[in-house]
Amino acid sequence: MKRPLILVTNDDGITAPGIRTLVEIAKTLGDVVVVAPDSPQSGMGHAITISGPIRLHPNKQVFENVEAYECSGTPVDCVKLAKHVVLKDRQPDLCLSGINHGSNASINIIYSGTLSAAMEASLEGIPSIGLSLLDYSHEADFEPCVPFVKTLAEWVLNNGLEEGSLLNVNIPAISRSELKGLRVCRQADARWIEEFTEAEDPRGQKYYWLTGRFSNDDEADDTDIWALENNYISVVPSMHDLTNYRAIKTLKQIEKL
Repeated sequence: MKRPLILVTNDDGITAPGIRTLVEIAKTLGDVVVVAPDSPQSGMGHAITISGPIRLHPNKQVFENVEAYECSGTPVDCVKLAKHVVLKDRQPDLCLSGINHGSNASINIIYSGTLSAAMEASLEGIPSIGLSLLDYSHEADFEPCVPFVKTLAEWVLNNGLEEGSLLNVNIPAISRSELKGLRVCRQADARWIEEFTEAEDPRGQKYYWLTGRFSNDDEADDTDIWALENNYISVVPSMHDLTNYRAIKTLKQIEKL
């Protein structure tokens, strides 16, 4: 029986611990091809490279017995090159992006390179999952989430996803005994309250450093933030269609002006 083909990518770079964990999980489920950035690309969103060349090189050092490539571009560039250059006529059965170091819950999905890579794959008709662990440390422990990630990936391989959709999965940084399981939920209505720290460089020129805090006023128990705060792995079905369907009926009045 033919093994599934699984594309693995991320935004933390090809040497990040999170992608190593994801590759090991994927290897138990199918044949794996990795195309990932050659350096960290966090916060790149759905950016693509259009003003310069993109480098793509085989990497045989990071993963054992896995076809892997490092890319000089963004996470979305990685998926585009995987689809049109590396895989060509081979269509992946699944794209796994991550495991990201840090949260991509709620509004973070808008900025996330991890989720944008998964979204790009979904645009190509590939069932996709973006995965994130709520721990920014390079020494983050991914082991507790391994069986849950494997179960979720197996489910998508067996059942697929609606065309154009993907899963945004966030994992609390707790022990396996504390994890209560998977919870399918919606994206919390929350946002970042942004501030910029102003300073001067050695030449007396001003520069700005983005800071801020996360604000969540959505206290309902059906959101990803609630799930994470209550020791569940949040699973949010997402998609690239940003249409506000609720506003269409009201805005139709414009046509009569």
